[in-house]
Amino acid sequence: MTNSIDTAPDQSAVDPKLLEILVCPVTKTTLEFDRDKAELISKKAGLAFPIRNGIPIMLVEEARTLDEK
Repeated sequence: MTNSIDTAPDQSAVDPKLLEILVCPVTKTTLEFDRDKAELISKKAGLAFPIRNGIPIMLVEEARTLDEK
């Protein structure tokens, strides 16, 4: 019998212990986790680092520039 509940792992999930030690590679400041966008946000650098398959991609070349609002 199959379970109707989706049991696929959350691809945006990151180990909470990892989030505690990761810092922005540019500013060395703490990051904010945006679960909806699967990104780690560095407000000081104005960058959003993607999370792919549960792995934070901490390369500036892969980061998205945050919109100034």
